[in-house]
This record gives sequence, C-alpha cells and structure tokens, in this order.
Amino acid sequence: MMVITIGKSPDNDYVIDDPQVSRHHARLTRDADGGWLLEDLNSLNGTFVNGAQVLKKRVTPADTIRLGKDRSLDFKELLRSKNDYSEEFNALKKVYEDYTREKIKIQSSNQFKTRLFQALPFAFLGIIGLVLNNSVGKGSTLWYAICMVLVICAPVVGVYLGARQSAKIPRQLQDLTNRFKIDYVCPKCGTFLGDIPWESLKNKKHCPVSSCQAKWTDE
Repeated sequence: MMVITIGKSPDNDYVIDDPQVSRHHARLTRDADGGWLLEDLNSLNGTFVNGAQVLKKRVTPADTIRLGKDRSLDFKELLRSKNDYSEEFNALKKVYEDYTREKIKIQSSNQFKTRLFQALPFAFLGIIGLVLNNSVGKGSTLWYAICMVLVICAPVVGVYLGARQSAKIPRQLQDLTNRFKIDYVCPKCGTFLGDIPWESLKNKKHCPVSSCQAKWTDE
C-alpha cells in the first residue's frame, strides 16, 4: 500500500511551502484495488475536491484537488514524489501493441503485393497474347512471335514490379521503428526500452537504469 503525506513540514512525502498549507495537511493512500483515498489531517484551511470541502474522499487523477483557498495539486506530481510512473507506463502497452500490429501488417501486405505484381503481368499479358493470336493473327507466324515475346517479357516485368514493391519494406519498417524508438521509452528518464514486450517490462516493476529506477507498477 502506498501512502503519500502532504504538507508544509519537511518530513512529508510531498512538501508544499505555502501559508495556506498546514504542516501535515492531507494524506493520499492507494488501496488494495488500486484506487486512491484522500484524507484531510485536521488542516487549518481545509482540503477540497472538485470545489467541495472533504474530510475523506476517493479520488482519481481526473479530480481537481485544492488545499486551502487556491493551492491546487497536480495528481501526477504527487505520484512522482514516490517515483511512481505507473500511469504513464501503462500507456506504453498500447504503443507496443500498435507497433507489433503495424509491423506485421507492413510485412504481410508487402509480401502479398510483391507476389501479386510478379504474377499478374505474366497472366495478363499471356492472356492478351493468346487472344490476339486466336482472334487477330489466326495462327500467323507474326502474331505467334508477338505472343512469345509477351510471354517472355511478362515475367521480367513481374520481377521488376515485385522488386520495387519489396524495396519499400525496409523503408516502411525503418520509419515505423524510428517512431517506436521515440514513443517506447521510460516515462521518467526517456531510455528506449528496446523490443522487449510490455508485459515482460511490467514484470521488472521498475526502470533498470540505476539513476532512474522509476516505478512502473503500483504493486
């Protein structure tokens, strides 16, 4: 269970030097379900949630918390006083899933297009050649030669188009990877987390960089 004490005294987890704030003003506690409970500690000027004064109330990051008349609190900053970056880390799950899905999409889509480009010219031009030979050339040697040229050239065109399509894959994957390296980083120190699946990182519980050690889970 995580407890964050808030107040003017230096022995608090989150220290606020403000005349409106009592020495030990409030306490924020994470319960077993992962929710947050805010308690006023008999402060002089009161604790407010969404404009209403409270003694004890469950809160979320979406709530507006105020101490005294106008001293507002940033929920994320409160968590960071305990080096807790679990909320930001949880958002990285979607980043990893989107990257994996897009990578598979690029590879499978380009493989299909490559094979399609290689096969279609041969089939298309070959059919045209046969039609011309039977309907126009009527078995003449000239049209037969033209058909043979089409049949020979079609695979060459197919290979060329297929090669061009294949050449697009590295660039597309590189662009995807570059974006991934920017987004898939420790929310505190910005260190790229590599291709390690999000679930595996979650099991580590915190950033491995010794100077960071940001908490990735609220356990």
